[in-house]
Amino acid sequence: MESTRSLFGLRPRNEDQLPSFDGATGWLNSEPLTAAGLAGKVVLVDFWTYTCINWLRTLGYVRAWHEKYRDQGLVVVGVHTPEFPFERDVDNVRWAAADMRVDYPIALDSDYRVWRAFDNHYWPAVYIGDAEGRIQHHHFGEGGYEECERVIQQLLREAGGEGIADDLVSVADEGVEAQADWATLRSRETYLGYEQAQNFAGEPRFDAARTYVAPDRLQLNQWALSGDWTIEGGRSVLNEAGGRIAFRFHARDVNLVLGPPSGGAAVPFRVLVDGEPPRGAHGLDVDEDGHGAVAQQRLYQLIRQPRSITDRTFEITFLEPGAEAYVFTFG
Repeated sequence: MESTRSLFGLRPRNEDQLPSFDGATGWLNSEPLTAAGLAGKVVLVDFWTYTCINWLRTLGYVRAWHEKYRDQGLVVVGVHTPEFPFERDVDNVRWAAADMRVDYPIALDSDYRVWRAFDNHYWPAVYIGDAEGRIQHHHFGEGGYEECERVIQQLLREAGGEGIADDLVSVADEGVEAQADWATLRSRETYLGYEQAQNFAGEPRFDAARTYVAPDRLQLNQWALSGDWTIEGGRSVLNEAGGRIAFRFHARDVNLVLGPPSGGAAVPFRVLVDGEPPRGAHGLDVDEDGHGAVAQQRLYQLIRQPRSITDRTFEITFLEPGAEAYVFTFG
């Protein structure tokens, strides 16, 4: 994931020929797309992975461009390049695409061959090619929506499109697709596997079970475990019921990528903020009392604060063993 809002301009690729999708391991919503089949079309390539909050906050715009311009010569191709191992599972991607209303063609890039062909480094990343297959615009990270749409409109006109309106799409700012509250955001993406973890409050033991005790107080953006956990390279896995994760955060939203045990039942959990149920600050995947369940491998929105934002302590306690925790993100 790329937590920086916009990295536009870091890796100029304009005027390069749009690479092919030959490295895709499969396709959803479409037969395989080829350069010959896309000739004469304006093509927007969107690199994504379904648990990435940065991509989720751009999805409303990409979806709206597809719906608005698909009959005027635009082809949107979502290249799904997985970050976590479970995102290589085609059934997971198929479920996510249906749940998130990703109806345009999806190139499955489980081997990163399309990613490497584009020399891409970010989720999300947008590349826009003209009717002759040349990249005319790219944008890395969130933002830049008006600029992207203006490029789409101009390229469609240059390709002979008629009746291309100047108005811009309007996107509902809600759910996980809502734009971050950048003015109050003081916490950033934090991984819970030792390969990328930062700010862990404690003495970790890698790839082996250990009983952790969380400190009484955490500094801003520190996190801690309580209970019997195994910290692996890309995740922390709970071994016994009652394990807890705590995080001292400063943000409107708290999201956490979670999964149930492989082939196992859903894992119920309870969320607290400063030791109390979240009430009106609960996220989409939690009720007012803080109750929820990990039933799928995906991003869970746990907190969305409607009022003033300050430093708070988030806690999530899992009532059954087997929960897998990957990364916190904030908004």
